[in-house]
Amino acid sequence: MKLSCQIKHILLCLSLLCCGLPSVFAQDGFALPANKKKDRVSFKLVNNLIIIPVTVNGTELSFLLDTGVNSTIIFSLTSEDSLEIKNTTPVKLRGLGEGEAVDALRSDFNTVVVGEAVDNTHSIFLIFDASLNFSPRMGVPIHGILGYDFYKNFIVKTNYVNEVITFYDPTKYSPKVCRRCEAFDLTLYRNKPYVNLDLVINSERINSTLLIDSGSSDALWLFDDEAFIQEEPKNYFEDYLGLGLSGGIYGKRSRIAEASLGNFKLKEINVAFPDEAAIQGARSYEDRVGSLGGNLLKRFTTIIDYPNRQIILKKNKYFNDPFHYDMSGLTIQHDGVTVVKERKSNSNRNMVGAESGAVSGIVESPSFTFNLAPKFVVAEVRVASPADEAGIKIGDEIISINNKKAQNYELYELIEMFSSRPNRKFTLEIGRDGQVLKKRIVLKKVL
Repeated sequence: MKLSCQIKHILLCLSLLCCGLPSVFAQDGFALPANKKKDRVSFKLVNNLIIIPVTVNGTELSFLLDTGVNSTIIFSLTSEDSLEIKNTTPVKLRGLGEGEAVDALRSDFNTVVVGEAVDNTHSIFLIFDASLNFSPRMGVPIHGILGYDFYKNFIVKTNYVNEVITFYDPTKYSPKVCRRCEAFDLTLYRNKPYVNLDLVINSERINSTLLIDSGSSDALWLFDDEAFIQEEPKNYFEDYLGLGLSGGIYGKRSRIAEASLGNFKLKEINVAFPDEAAIQGARSYEDRVGSLGGNLLKRFTTIIDYPNRQIILKKNKYFNDPFHYDMSGLTIQHDGVTVVKERKSNSNRNMVGAESGAVSGIVESPSFTFNLAPKFVVAEVRVASPADEAGIKIGDEIISINNKKAQNYELYELIEMFSSRPNRKFTLEIGRDGQVLKKRIVLKKVL
């Protein structure tokens, strides 16, 4: 069977609820060449998420490296990239989100390559629902998600500063002494890693079991808000949290005073409380109270060691960076391309009025180029936010920001800009129904 695929990605936080995969000590799956102890692969860090190159049956794709999933997934197949898929069986999958389970195909005995690591018997789940297209929320193409199938056979070091993962053959790995590191035990349940840390909530220190979820761009998710959320004074706001395998995820955002990982203490941490409808099935591990995501993990160099059930952390230069929320109320996504007309500089010039070899004037003939540029549109507007109060609506196209064309930005740059600091002012040109409108917003700290 031959299919074609192109995926366009995101956010956020997928937690595929499949089971029946081999145990952590199985010898099948990815392996390095016999003469190799380790390999290195560069990645892109986009919205706190790790995007790595993966080759599937000879086709090079981009995957999210996600400890929160236990199966390899490919999304949103179209006709742009040819991909050979073998030995398929219909299945249904469910993940985070308020929708139903989705139809998929399970494909076995695929050849998947990461760096020099090869798995010739790799199982992949393919999802055909066109609405499950995560790339617009990231601004870069994402063709799938790789998780347990990669981590189970390696010791994986992630350097978030240099944007490099190094993965080691466990039988040839010699750990270095690190006096500034902290080691923590992992619990693996249904092929997903869990760790304990202390959270300070309303001055009370609570030991909590959290899923390590590198596929979530947030810092922390907690499932129960009763002990924390309050109305007077109000310490939360309602928001769109992201897109999951089973649809949109909504809930509350707030802050907690502190999280402790051994001797590492992080202050004033962003936390999200997803609505109950979006996390059906996520409580299969009864001790779990939430997830630890990319906005917290990126503050460390991490060594994730499934064979020995351990995670080692060493803080990096991001450790003391403040935790920011979006202060505009905008969720922006990439929406294909638009044609941009630009005038050429130093264009063709015609001399006129020449008499006896003298030039009395020069007339410049205008010359233009037409280029394809990324198109950014508003996907969500938070109620009572600066964007909402300015009259910005879902579907509006962002044309320029403070007189700079939107196509000159990467999507992650726009997201960072609107999370930068309170009272920062922006003038946006937006396109709506064939009109160009000007909207002014002032970033406002929510909490």
